[in-house]
Order: sequence, then structure tokens, then C-alpha cells
Amino acid sequence: MAHFSLFPTTLGVCGIAWRRGAVVATHLPEQTAAATAARLAAQAGASEDQPPPDIRRAIGSITALLAGEKADLNYIVCDFSGVHPFAAKVYLAARAIPAGETLTYGDIAVQLGDKRLAQNVGRALGRNPLPIIVPCHRVLGANGKLTGFSAYGGVGTKLRMLAIEGAHIGGTAGLFDNLPPPVQPRD
Repeated sequence: MAHFSLFPTTLGVCGIAWRRGAVVATHLPEQTAAATAARLAAQAGASEDQPPPDIRRAIGSITALLAGEKADLNYIVCDFSGVHPFAAKVYLAARAIPAGETLTYGDIAVQLGDKRLAQNVGRALGRNPLPIIVPCHRVLGANGKLTGFSAYGGVGTKLRMLAIEGAHIGGTAGLFDNLPPPVQPRD
């Protein structure tokens, strides 16, 4: 039997579901807390419960990360038993992306052995059952293009999460990006 709990973050009310000490699902905020709970309960087949200490620690780390603090979520034990083996490899690659950094779908495809798998990487991340812990928001389209995001709020939510982490979108700074602002003429 899986259990879930809701918790407040700077993005809104998030949810986490667990079974036997491993996280089986997380959910970003929906329009209401009740909608988040209903989605998570249906997704994980879980009932609401008080989180045990290891899940409380995970909630604390997720909350800190979404508040812009340094927080490593790689210690959180995840249950990928219900996902396709390729998707599990994609999720592990995404978990290796540090906060504030991004990769492209193609970058992950190359890590997995074949750049032509980029669309498959995108599909796997679109079905990510553990957003935030598996930071699919840190994966962008070719040339840093922002593509769809399955969470409520879509690409706007993705941008907000990347901004909280201090990520630079679109690769390296342009030739004129670091210049001081122009001097304003005086009257």
C-alpha cells in the first residue's frame, strides 16, 4: 500500500507518495491543494498519511530546493519498478544534473549511447512520476529551447523552477550580455 502527503512550497502545495521507504511519485502543485491530492492519489494508488522520518527529510530537502537553497536530492530512495527500463536510465541521467544547470534531450541521449534517442528521452521525461527529485525541468530542447512541461502551468512553471535554481537558459552568455547598461543622456 502506498501513502502520500502534501506539503507547502514556494511554488504551492506539492505532494509526495511512498511505499516501504521509497518514493514512488511526487507531484507539483495543481490549481488547488485538493486537485494535487486527487492527482497524486490516483497516480500512485495511495492514501493520505503522515510521512515517516525519511520522507519528512525528503520533503524538507525539496522545500529547501524550491526556496532557492542548496539541496541535493540524490540521497532520496526512489522506486522505479513501475517504469520502463529505458525511462529509468533517463531518470538516473536527469538526477545527475546539478541544480542551476541544464542539459538538452540530445545531451542525455548521447549519454545513453545514441543521439537519435532524443525524442524518446523527451517522451520518458514527459511521463516522469517524480518531478523535482527527477529534475526534468533541467532538460531543455535543442539549443536550449524551452519545450512543453507536463506540470500545471506548463513552461511557465518550468521557467520558475529554473529561475529559483539560478539556471541560465539558452547556453552561454552572448557577446554583449555582460556589458554595463548604457549611460542615459542628461537633460
